[in-house]
Order: sequence, then structure tokens, then C-alpha cells
Amino acid sequence: MEDNDPQKFRLLLRRFAEGDQSAGEDLMCAIGTELHKIAAYHMRKERRDHTLQPTALVNEAYMKLIGHLPDECNDRSHFLGAASRAMRWFLIDYARRRPGGQKVELDTAHLVVGPVQPSVLDVDQALKELEAIAPRQAQLVELHFFGGLSLREAAGVLGMAPRTADNDWKLARAWLARRLSSG
Repeated sequence: MEDNDPQKFRLLLRRFAEGDQSAGEDLMCAIGTELHKIAAYHMRKERRDHTLQPTALVNEAYMKLIGHLPDECNDRSHFLGAASRAMRWFLIDYARRRPGGQKVELDTAHLVVGPVQPSVLDVDQALKELEAIAPRQAQLVELHFFGGLSLREAAGVLGMAPRTADNDWKLARAWLARRLSSG
């Protein structure tokens, strides 16, 4: 599937969710490049000597999604968001297995926190706290910061106006910066 026909993509997603292995292969062909970009985006936030490569992260996300495709995955943006979440969760689990966690460079998404960069586990905990008080903003952070989607794309996934996404992003960014700088 070389084109970006939304109907064909939805059909592939449906077949994939129903367990059609050839649809899974076609899906990877259709969005493999985008998944690698998202994985590379995630890996840029990791420490420089990280042992994982973007391809391994793509494979882990794909394996996690097989048979567990969220119901809300009904188009390309939703699928990429779910894949990004799967990558993030894998990196968090990976960090939990390492003593001391891993550092995150938040300045790449304009979440400057100060001289001490928080660990992946700190960011995960802060995001869980944000999700408890502002779920939509937490989802926006997930899609924009971790998923590499533009604010407009993330707004589309969440079904909100771009202006609302801009406002939510500013609020979430300020809340996270305050939360992460206070420890």
C-alpha cells in the first residue's frame, strides 16, 4: 500500500485487529518509515550510550500491538499514537530494570526543567499524575512529546481544535516543568 488512502489503511487495521498476519505485514510496509521516525525520536531522548536501536524499538512496539490493538485505533494517526505509547512503555520498563533509571532530555520539546534532567521514571510518574488531573493534556503530551506528532496531528487524534491543543500544550508543559523541577 504505497498511497495514503485512509479507507485502505482502516481496512488494513481492521484485518490486522482480526488477526490477519498478511495485513500486519502490509501495515508495516505502509507505515514502517513513520514508525522508525517515531522510534528514532524516542531514542534521541535516551542516554547516548543506550544499547537499543530504533529498529528494536519498532519491533517491540509491533509485538505489543499484535492482538492488542486499542479500539480507538481507527486511522493512521491513532495507530501511530498507539505505537508511540507502546514504545514509551517499553523504554520505561527497560529503565526500571536498570539501576538509577535513564535521563531524558526534555529541552527538545520545550520542556526546559533546569540543570538537572529528570529520569524516564520521573517523567513517567509526573505524566501519570497529570493524567489523573487532566487526562486530555496528558494524552496530548504523550502524542506530541513522546510520539513526535505535531500539535495539529495530535489535536486530530484527540478530536480537538488546534487552538485548544495549543492551549492544552502550554498548560501541560508548564505543569510538567513545575512538577519535574520540584522533584
